[in-house]
Amino acid sequence: MAAKGAAEWKGGLRSGEGAFTAGDGGIAGDYSFRSRFEDGPGANPEQLIAAAHAACFSMALSAALESAGTPVESVRTEAAVTLRQADGKPTITSIALSTIGQVPGVDEATFRAAAEGAKADCPVSRALAGVPEITLEARLA
Repeated sequence: MAAKGAAEWKGGLRSGEGAFTAGDGGIAGDYSFRSRFEDGPGANPEQLIAAAHAACFSMALSAALESAGTPVESVRTEAAVTLRQADGKPTITSIALSTIGQVPGVDEATFRAAAEGAKADCPVSRALAGVPEITLEARLA
């Protein structure tokens, strides 16, 4: 099954506006030049990438820990996607993942090792392999 999303942009780069949907329309938002490059109101594509990466990573980490015999109570992950100029073009230059897990019976070292594995193996991380820097902070609650 293919995951679906759609977006429409109307107008010029600085004066235009856009709208997007993800999935069956349950997730939707508006975006603009200001929301993407000037911290204006609305969403932007990098926020969607951040949410997708956090969601995928959390699932991958939970699956890895469960496979190792240590079921997860919860894994909460935040992702911060940085967009900067590189070679004169807007480019995603880094992603910072920060995760906190509630995993009974697991020590910090085991949790961190599982988190590093999830960072390398989750499908969204693999899709974002061209991002120059993806960092991870992982700790138990």
